[in-house]
Amino acid sequence: MATLKLFTTNSMHAVMDTLLPRFERASGHTVTVSYDPAKIMMQRIQSGETADLALLGGSGVEDLAKQGKIAGPRRFISRCGVGVGVRAGARKPDIGSVDAFKRALLAAPSIAFTSEGASGMHFSGLIEKLGIAREVHAKAVRQPGGLVGELVIAGKAELAIQQIPELMSVPGIDVVGPLPPELQATTRSTAGIFSGSKQPEAARALIEFLATPEAARVFREKGHEPENQ
Repeated sequence: MATLKLFTTNSMHAVMDTLLPRFERASGHTVTVSYDPAKIMMQRIQSGETADLALLGGSGVEDLAKQGKIAGPRRFISRCGVGVGVRAGARKPDIGSVDAFKRALLAAPSIAFTSEGASGMHFSGLIEKLGIAREVHAKAVRQPGGLVGELVIAGKAELAIQQIPELMSVPGIDVVGPLPPELQATTRSTAGIFSGSKQPEAARALIEFLATPEAARVFREKGHEPENQ
C-alpha cells in the first residue's frame, strides 16, 4: 500500500475531508494533503517542492505539464464559481444583477476577500471595472489566503467574497449566491501526476476515484460542479 502526497487548493478542503477517508478505506492507500491558494501553491512547486498528485484550478496543471513537472494525461475534475457570504441569519443583500451587486458592495460596512487567492484577485479586478475600487478598498479586510468567511464569523467583516466551496466550508456562513453571470469567474480544477511521483499507480487510482458518481455527489454537496457528470 502506498502513501500519496497531494497538492491542492483551499477550495478542495471540504471535499477532500469527506472523500479521502473513503478512498483510504477502499484502497488501503494513505493520502497526505497540502493546501494553499493556487498562486502560492504554484510558487512552491516552482521553488522545487513536489508531490505525487496535483489538483489545481485554472491553467496550473497545464502550465506544469509544459514545464515537464506533470507527466501523462490530465483529467478535469470539477468547476466552481465565486460567491458572496454573510453570517448565518444576517440579511442577505440583493446581488442578482450587476447594479444590485455594486449597490450591495457600496452599502456593506466591510468586505473580506483574499489578496493571493484566485477569487480575491478576480474581485480586485471587478471593483476596478465597476469604478468602486477606492470605496471598497477603504473598508476591505484582506488576508493572503485561507477562508475569509472566518473573518465574518469573527465580526471583522460583513460580506465575504470567495469561491463558493470555500464559503460553504465555514460553519455559520450563509451563501447569498453566486456573482452575477456577467461578473462571474468559473475555475476548472484539473488533476495531474507529478513526473517524479514515486506512486504513480496509486495517484492514478485516486484520480479515478475522484471521477466516480459517489465523488460527484460530494463535489456537488460542497459547492462544486463535477465534470462530465
